[in-house]
Parts: sequence; structure tokens; C-alpha cells
Amino acid sequence: MTSQRLGWIGTGVMGVSMCGHLLNAGHRLTVFNRTRNKTRSLLEKGAHWADTPKAVAENSDILFTMVGFPDDVRDVILGDDGVLAGTKTGDTVVDMTTSSPDLAQRIHRECANKGVGALDAPVSGGDVGAREATLAIMVGGERPAFDAVNPLFEIMGKTIALMGPAGSGQHTKMTNQILIAGTMIGVVESLLYAQRAGMDAHRVIDIIGKGAASSWSINNLGRRIADGNFGPGFYIKHFVKDMGIALDEARRMRLSLPGLALVHQFYVAAMAMGWEDLGTQGLFQVLETLNRQLG
Repeated sequence: MTSQRLGWIGTGVMGVSMCGHLLNAGHRLTVFNRTRNKTRSLLEKGAHWADTPKAVAENSDILFTMVGFPDDVRDVILGDDGVLAGTKTGDTVVDMTTSSPDLAQRIHRECANKGVGALDAPVSGGDVGAREATLAIMVGGERPAFDAVNPLFEIMGKTIALMGPAGSGQHTKMTNQILIAGTMIGVVESLLYAQRAGMDAHRVIDIIGKGAASSWSINNLGRRIADGNFGPGFYIKHFVKDMGIALDEARRMRLSLPGLALVHQFYVAAMAMGWEDLGTQGLFQVLETLNRQLG
């Protein structure tokens, strides 16, 4: 596996750590990011820079993308100077962005037409999971491609599963995001209640974070709220994107998800307030502001 050439596109909050684990494991990597400065730590570890996604693909056998939005995925992989233009028969393209299932299926079809494998492999675990290599990785695609890439997934995550054909990874991630949306409103409202009651938020989390209300969100993002830390582990603007994809898919299925729609609107309000680059725990500030105005 270490003799294979790897490529990585997208070195944001999570991507830089995930790529770093592959470098630390001894793999040869070629990298690209729209802002070259964000690849500095990887280049210092021995990664090679490429000027375009196509150039990354030309120097890779397995290539990973971890960008922001579906339009970014489309441009980076399917654009004129994109990944697919630089691939050869036998290569594999792995998109780890949270994106739309139909785009994942389109990428799979276009890759297959060129003899290239494709996997959609979004992740869950945030910046902490990326740094600690404990991500959950949910994968859509064909078994041979999954088996070839799985040893690399195991360097970045702890819980990895092939969920079905192309698009299945993205559908699984949508179920994850729907659950997180509902959980986050509960985290925020519970801590607002504790605050109004004059309780110490950390002491409250010490108790409820170990009982029936325990969740990753209360034990990790709840601590950040208690500390007044609203920096991004996962950007609000990206979560709004994810919820929008889930709502679009639900409409196609003729499925009503009123809880998700409500939380989506609260996060849209956060963006309207200028907080799109906060972490998802920034929802606390939206509800706190609303209650301050009401009180």
C-alpha cells in the first residue's frame, strides 16, 4: 500500500488532519487546495504541491477530495481541469465531502466510463475525530474499490462501513445530519435552561452527559458552549448546506421532516446574523439572542 501514489484535494479544518495521517503513515501524497497556504504543514511533512486538481490526479493512483459544497465537488472532479481529466484506467476517486447522493451517482457513472473506480465516503466526527483519526466513514460504491481503499480509511477513522451502491454513503450521512440537527437544538435549549436557572454548565454536563441524555454533541460541543468557545470544528455554513441537501432529498421522497426544517431555519438565522463561520455550537447564540430580546 505504501508504494501507491495518493492525492488529496481540500485541506480545510478536517481535511488537513486526515491528509496528515496518511503522510504520517508513510504514504506519498500530492496535494491541492484553492488557498495554497493551507497546505503548508503538509508540504513541510513532505507532500508535493500540484497546481490543479487534474495535476493531482496525474500523479496519483488513489485520490481523495474533501471540499466544501456540491458545486465544489462537481468542479474539482468533473470540471475541465478537474480530477477525472487527469485519471487513468485503474485509478480510484474517493469523495469524502458531504455532498448530494445524485452527484455521487453521476461521478460514479462518469468514472466508470473511463475505467476509474469511485467511492462517496463522507465522514462524521468533526475536527476532533479528524485530528484523533476516530472518524466514522460511511461509504457508497462497489466492493472491489472499497476493499482497495479500506486500509487507507483505517488510518483516518475507527468505524468504517460500505453502505451500498454509489450514493449510499451520502444517504447515510444525511441520516447522520438529521439526527445531529435534532440533537443540537436539544443541547442548546438544555444549556440555556441551565444558564437561566443559575447552574454551572460544566457541572450539569458532568451529570447529564453520562445518563440517558448522553450524546457526542453534549459532551463535546456542550463543553465548548460552556467555555464560550464558538470556533469552528464544523462550520455553520456547511451544516446549513447539509440540512438543505437532506430537505431536498426528503422532498423527492415525499417525506415530511418538520423538526429538521425548524432547526434549518434557526441555522439560516445564524447566517443572517453573520455567524456562518462559527461552529455548529454557535446555534446557542441564536437562541440566547432570541430569548434576550423576548425577556
